[in-house]
Amino acid sequence: MNCTPFIQLDLTEPLLRAVEDLGFTDATEIQAQSIPIIREGRDMIGRSQTGTGKTLAFGIPAVESVDAGSRKVQVLVLCPTRELAMQACAELRKLSRYRPGVRPEEVYGGVSMQRQIYALQSGANVVVGTPGRIMDHMRRGTLKLDNVQLVILDEADEMLSMGFKEDIETILKETPSERQTVLFSATMPPEILRLTHDFQNNPAMVEIDKKQPSVKAIRQISYNVPALRKMDALNLILRYYEPKLAIIFCNTKKNVDELTAYLNSHGFSAEALHGDMKQPQRTQVLSGFKSARTNLLVATDVAARGIDVENIDFVINYDIPQDPEYYIHRIGRTGRAGKSGVAITLCCGRQQQWQINTIAKIAKSSIIPMALPSKEEISDVSRKKLLDSALETLSSKAQAENGFPFSDLADALIASGMEQNVSPREIVAMLLERHAQPLQELPDVPPVQPEPTRSTAVHSRRGSLERGRRSNQKVSYILLSVGKKQRVMPGNIVGAITQYTGISGNEIGKIELFEEQSVVGVPADKAGEILERLRSFKICGQKASAQMSTIPMKGFSHRGQRGRSSERRQKKSVHDE
Repeated sequence: MNCTPFIQLDLTEPLLRAVEDLGFTDATEIQAQSIPIIREGRDMIGRSQTGTGKTLAFGIPAVESVDAGSRKVQVLVLCPTRELAMQACAELRKLSRYRPGVRPEEVYGGVSMQRQIYALQSGANVVVGTPGRIMDHMRRGTLKLDNVQLVILDEADEMLSMGFKEDIETILKETPSERQTVLFSATMPPEILRLTHDFQNNPAMVEIDKKQPSVKAIRQISYNVPALRKMDALNLILRYYEPKLAIIFCNTKKNVDELTAYLNSHGFSAEALHGDMKQPQRTQVLSGFKSARTNLLVATDVAARGIDVENIDFVINYDIPQDPEYYIHRIGRTGRAGKSGVAITLCCGRQQQWQINTIAKIAKSSIIPMALPSKEEISDVSRKKLLDSALETLSSKAQAENGFPFSDLADALIASGMEQNVSPREIVAMLLERHAQPLQELPDVPPVQPEPTRSTAVHSRRGSLERGRRSNQKVSYILLSVGKKQRVMPGNIVGAITQYTGISGNEIGKIELFEEQSVVGVPADKAGEILERLRSFKICGQKASAQMSTIPMKGFSHRGQRGRSSERRQKKSVHDE
């Protein structure tokens, strides 16, 4: 890839000095292509993966565009999370170091409104914030947007998935119609395209790494583990690899909290990060992770967006992301700046293994399936680490000027050992034992049995449902808020239910798809728990919900109608992983 020096981008002298202070000499691809377009005043759509330098791509022209003599808001940056808003504003402050009068301020929820009101009234002309808090200030009259010249939507896809669409539209409508609008997004779903159509004027498109995600430096591994023993399986994996700094991704806040509690109770140092946490707590967690006081961060995708931490050597997908592109975003947090990294994904059963294979095709990479490490292998790794540490110390001491300051004690030990018929080898073994880290008691995780063939699996599932009926096992039906219109297939439904609830795919009964809804048969004795876990979930990257259906599968039709159309739909019904 050709590098473009910042000096060739014709930056103004204050901005060039600020960029040099940050230690950058060459622009990334997204920066080299975006900066000239934004400086021209054109609307733009930038598509680029996480970690490619998008903040500087919009920050440099944004700071340049500000009239430092005006105390009115001229630049507005919208971010999906508090962490992103804080980081973006911090970068803008650094970029504006040599432009007196440029005043970036961040506004986000979870902290005092009064301090933010004071900052806005004191002449902030660049505002970075989350949509919800921006709306709060607009309603209070403490934020006026009638002089905004440039609006930047950072991580626009994430803001839409978090339900900020209406807020974004309201905010944009309050800005002047002749403003410049710049949008950055890692993915380009239909909602983004509709937003650009409504609020941008003939935008330029900049796409980076669209065809080939940058995952070459990352070793990708998957482990097929029992659904009900995922935590124990992760325990073994962490003890085997002993990551120095790792992010563990979960799909739900509940899983984040439960997994963090499990890890800390089993001797690990883990912290949780999700949207329900107060801002001071989130800031403390991130500070501890960045400084490596905590080496395991358990987080949801939204909470982890924008985290810029160097030297992450492992990314672990405790839950498989529903959207394959999220997989690329997650693992891209390791293997940066020419360093190598490891991405580990836990999957449960054949359906999730199919998901992993699909993700591998999209990422154009190889995800290698492996067996869980045994207790013996973990013990061997621990012993080898101890030996390597001792050999390294031995080598450094041999080359040091003061040599071995405890030589006299060594002589005394050897002499005492000889009197007691203890060899020097046994003395060394005793000392190593005293310095070895005690190995925690490891759980027994049974290996996953090979899955039946495709035809056998479909037959056995239908057969198990029929056997359940014959043995008076009750079946309940759940109504999902997605269907054919959302391009959902039966396999997607099975994958989502098994992933969010932990039940086996063999326990799922018949599935019938309609235009905007689906009906799924599940064991009646587990229906309540399944519903609880599916109150709010994602399938194929789309938000969905579930509720009990009192209408039996047979004869069920969309909107409660019955008739021949229902019979025709039943013939098309497929229950397939």
